[in-house]
Amino acid sequence: MAPRVDPDGFSFLITDLARLIRLDIDRRIEASGIGVTPGEARTLVYVARYGEERQNVLADRMGLEAMTLSSYLDRLERQGLVQRISDPSDRRAKLVRLTPAAQIALETILRIGQEVRLRARGEMNEEQWHLLHEQLKTIRDNFSGD
Repeated sequence: MAPRVDPDGFSFLITDLARLIRLDIDRRIEASGIGVTPGEARTLVYVARYGEERQNVLADRMGLEAMTLSSYLDRLERQGLVQRISDPSDRRAKLVRLTPAAQIALETILRIGQEVRLRARGEMNEEQWHLLHEQLKTIRDNFSGD
C-alpha cells in the first residue's frame, strides 16, 4: 500500500502558492501593456532589489540558466531599460544596472505586486498579515546558511 500523501502538506502549500501568485502576476504583466514579458519584469525587479550585479550572480539569484537571463537582458537592453557594463574588477564579467527609463515599467510592476499581495491577504487583518510575513522570513532564513 502506498503511503498517504497530504495534499495540504507544507511543501505542497508553498509550491502551490508560489505557482498561483506567479500565474496571477504574469497574467497582469501581460495585460499591463508595459512592453515586457513576465520574465523580463522579474529581471527588472531583481536588478532593482540587488542593485548593480554581475550577470552570472543575477542568474543564480533568479534560479535561471545563464542563457535564459541573457535573452531577457538582450531584450531589456534593446528597450533601453538595462545596461550591461564591464566589471572593473574583471573586464570579462558584465554588471547589470537599471537605466532611468526602467522606472516607469518598475512602477507598474510594483503596483501589480501590491494588487496581488492584497488579493493574497484577503480577509487577514494587518497584524495577521505581518505575522505571516515574519514567519515566512524566518523559514527562509532557516535555509539561508545552506
